[in-house]
Amino acid sequence: MKSLFSFVTSLLITLSYAQNLKHFTIPEGYTKIAESKGDLDKDGKDEVVIILDTDKKASENKSFSKDNDYNRVLYILKNDTGQLKIWKENTSLLFSSGTGFYSEDSSPPEISIKNNALTITQVFNTNSRHTQLYKHTFRFQNGNFYLMGSHDHFEDTCDFSFLNEINFSTGKVIIDKEYSSCDEDAKIPERSHKEFIHTFKPLIKMNDFKIGAHTFRIPCSNEDFIF
Repeated sequence: MKSLFSFVTSLLITLSYAQNLKHFTIPEGYTKIAESKGDLDKDGKDEVVIILDTDKKASENKSFSKDNDYNRVLYILKNDTGQLKIWKENTSLLFSSGTGFYSEDSSPPEISIKNNALTITQVFNTNSRHTQLYKHTFRFQNGNFYLMGSHDHFEDTCDFSFLNEINFSTGKVIIDKEYSSCDEDAKIPERSHKEFIHTFKPLIKMNDFKIGAHTFRIPCSNEDFIF
């Protein structure tokens, strides 16, 4: 009986919460560029996650920005009896559409949902030889979405491949620097690999996270880890 009461109470809270969410329609002038579905809060129902190009010009003064540089927005939507409602909205995580040396050739962000976790992948070129890949994973817990994984891969077509990775659940940090060369006579530096545990408290909420805005000192060094 107690279990049934708890279930009914939880159901009523969920229904009341869903009724207070705003209905979603794609704003005029916005364009959907990515979409995925999956259960993010373990209620047995799939949420809908979409990314839109807005009609708002990006304000950042970037050396590689383009005239067609527009802000992007991510929505996490609840499906309430066939009606999509806005559960979460985020504008801090996504780079604008003009980001990258070859922004017109860049793939749009990718969304994946696996094991109740949401992963956003963004890839672009920073110049004619450098590729930057970011992958960030978020999980819903304690009433909010928190950053649980950060994957940063910076690669040159000839000279290097750098990986910075964090698992926020375990605190495990990986820093890997591998070198190469297109010049057969070049002296290639030795590979550098470091793994250590760093305590992240408190965890970072999705809407408090912006790529490159967080740092901590790497143990036994004078360098900072930037994520």
